[in-house]
Amino acid sequence: MRHRLMIGIALLVSGLRAAPARAQETASDTLLTVDHYLDWEQVADPQISPDGAQIVYTRRWVNKVDDKWESALWIMNADGSHNRFLVKGSDARWAPDGTRILYLADGEPKGTQLFVRWMDAEGASSQVTRVTEKPADPRWAPDGKSIAFVMLVPDSTAWSISLPKPPEGAKWTPAPRVVDGLHYRQDRVGYMTQGFTHLFQVPADGGTPRALTSGRWNVGARFDGLVLGAGYDWTPDGRTIVFDGLRDTTWDRQYQVSRIYGLDVASGTIRTLVSRPGFWANPVVSPDGRSVAFAGYDSTGQTHRTADLYVMGIDGTGMRDLSKTLDRDPETLRWAPDGKGVYFTAPDRGSINVRYADLAGGVRDVTQGAQVVSLASLARTLVAVGVRSDPEHAADVVRLDLRRPPGVTRLTGVNDDVLGNKHLAKVDEVWYNSTGGARVQGWVVKPPAFDPARKYPLILEIHGGPFAMYNVAFSYMFQNFAANGYVVLYVNPRGSTGYGDAFSNAIDHNYPGPDYDDLMAGVDAVIGKGYVDTTRMYVSGCSGGGVLSSWVIGHTGRFAAAAVRCPVIDWISMAGQTDIPLFTYSFFHQAFWDKPDEWLAHSSLMQVGHITTPTLLMTGELDRRTPIPQTEEFYTALKVRGVPTVMLRFNDEYHGTGSKPSNFMRTQLYMMSWFQKYRRPGAEPATGAGNR
Repeated sequence: MRHRLMIGIALLVSGLRAAPARAQETASDTLLTVDHYLDWEQVADPQISPDGAQIVYTRRWVNKVDDKWESALWIMNADGSHNRFLVKGSDARWAPDGTRILYLADGEPKGTQLFVRWMDAEGASSQVTRVTEKPADPRWAPDGKSIAFVMLVPDSTAWSISLPKPPEGAKWTPAPRVVDGLHYRQDRVGYMTQGFTHLFQVPADGGTPRALTSGRWNVGARFDGLVLGAGYDWTPDGRTIVFDGLRDTTWDRQYQVSRIYGLDVASGTIRTLVSRPGFWANPVVSPDGRSVAFAGYDSTGQTHRTADLYVMGIDGTGMRDLSKTLDRDPETLRWAPDGKGVYFTAPDRGSINVRYADLAGGVRDVTQGAQVVSLASLARTLVAVGVRSDPEHAADVVRLDLRRPPGVTRLTGVNDDVLGNKHLAKVDEVWYNSTGGARVQGWVVKPPAFDPARKYPLILEIHGGPFAMYNVAFSYMFQNFAANGYVVLYVNPRGSTGYGDAFSNAIDHNYPGPDYDDLMAGVDAVIGKGYVDTTRMYVSGCSGGGVLSSWVIGHTGRFAAAAVRCPVIDWISMAGQTDIPLFTYSFFHQAFWDKPDEWLAHSSLMQVGHITTPTLLMTGELDRRTPIPQTEEFYTALKVRGVPTVMLRFNDEYHGTGSKPSNFMRTQLYMMSWFQKYRRPGAEPATGAGNR
C-alpha cells in the first residue's frame, strides 16, 4: 500500500517538467540586476531645522565587506544644496532653538548612547548618556536644557535553589533561563531582557539620567507585548509629558490595549487622560499646550480595526473623533503651527499622502497622486520634509510647502548613479472583480522591453500582514524580476489596509478565506490580457504572504512552482512558537483546545495531501515571528508526500530573508533559479526568461 501511494504521487507530479539548470541572471549595464544592489542607498527620517533653513537626514549604504547596512547623518540646505556628511549616527532631532542636534550613535559603555552636537562652525559633539541599556526615542525639553528618552529597566525573576557549590576550577553548565511571562522573545531581538520600559530625563550637557516613571508596567503602547518604543510629547511649558502605555500589572495578557497618560515632570504624578477601553497611541501636544491629538480605536472583538484621529483637552476632557468619515489609519501626526488643525499621512488604495484635519471639522488632501510620501518633520514656516517614492522613482528626501500644496520638491538623488542608465519596468494599475462583489486593486510590473504579442512567465507575489498594504513605492525586488523577463502581479486582497474597515475585516476570523479568491481573480484578470505564459506561472510570498502562498498551492495546481517564504502553516503550533501569541489567538473564536477544527481548517499543513506544486521553502534561522519549525513541518510533510521540495535556512536572518545585503541577493537568485526549473505542460510556447 505504501509503495503504491508513493508511485501514485510520483505519477501525479511527473506532469511538471523540469528545465535544464542555467544561470539565474546575466550581468547587464542597462537592466537592474542583483549586483547593482551593492551600490543601493536608502534615506530616512529627514528633520528640518526650526527656522526651515537646514535639513538633517539619515543615509544608509551597503558595507560590502561586512555584509551589512551602514548609516550616517547627512545635512543640506533646505533647497537641497550643500549636501554633505555630518556625523555617524541616526535619529537626529533639532534643539528648539536650532543651535544643536541630539542623535544616537555607538559610544561607551559599548552600545547605543545619546549624543549632542553643536551646529556652529566648530561642530563639537558630546556623549550625553553612559547607560548600560539602549536609550530610545529621545526628545528635547522645550527649554533645550534637558532631553527625555525611554529605556528598559531590568527586573529579572530570581529563583534561588540549594545547588551544591562547584569545585574550584569547575565549568558547570550555566543556570537555565527563568521564563515566567507570556512575552519573552521578540523578532530581531531574540530572548528579551526581563524588565519594564520607562521614561528618563538627562541634562543636555550630560549627567546622570533621572527616572520619570517606575513600576512593573510599561511606557509605550505595545502590540502583543512587542517593545517598539513609545509615543510621547512635552507640553510647551516643559511641566508635563503626555505619553502612551499601559499602567497595569496585567499588561502581559492584554492585547490591543493601551492608554494615554499625563506625567507631572517635577513630582512624578501620573494622571490617566484616556481610560476608555481601546488602543490609544502617539499623543502630540498642540503648540499652545491646550490640546492633544492622538490615534486609536475602541476595543473590539474583530481581528483588526482601522484607527481614527482624535483630539482632546490637555486634561483629557472633550475627546472627539476628527477623521471618522475618512476610514483610513492616521499616521505621523503633526500639529499645524497655528494650532487650528493636524497634518498626518494616511494609506489609501496603494498610495500614502499627506492630509489635514481641521479642528473646526473636515479632512482635506494636501498631496495627491500615486506615490508614497512621509511627513517626517514640520517647521514653523509650514515647510515640511519627508521621503517620497513611486513605482519608477526610488525613495528620496523631499520638501513639502504646505502653504502651496501640492508643492513637493525632490532634494536628493541617492540612487541616480545606479538608475540613471537603467531601463526600468513599467508598472500598470489594475482593478478587477472578485467573489462577493469585491473590487480589488493590483499592479502589473512589465519587463522593460515588454511586447504585448509575446508570452511572459508570471510571478504572483503576496504581501504579509495580513493587515498591511502593498503600496506604489519603488520595489527593487519587482524591478529585478521584471529585468529578468518576468511579469510580476502584486495585489491588495481582502484583509489589506488602505481600503476601509469593512474591506480589511472581510477576513475577520476567516484567514485564509476570501483573500484566496481575490488572488486567483487577479491572476485570471492578467491572463485575460493575453501576454502570460500559463505554463510558467509562479507564486511566492513571505510571512502573511507565506501563509497565502502555502494555502494557494494546497487549493490549486495552476502554478508551475512556488517559493514559500517564512510561512505559517500550522496555527496550533504557531501559537506556542511565535513572539506574537495573542495576535495568533485573535484569529479564532475559541482556543484550539476547545475548538481545534477551526484552527486546523485554516492551516495549510492540512492541505498537503492536495499539493503537487514544486515548493521552495525559505526562512531565517533566527526567525521569531514565523519560526523555522513552521517551515520544517511543511518541508517534512511535502517530502513524505514526494513533492519536489527544497528548504533554505538563511543564516543570520530573523523574520524575512533579506535584511543582510547578500541574503537579499540570494533570495532573488534562488527564487529565479527555482522557477526556471519548472513549467506546467501546455500548448503555449515559451519565450525565454531573458528580455535584454
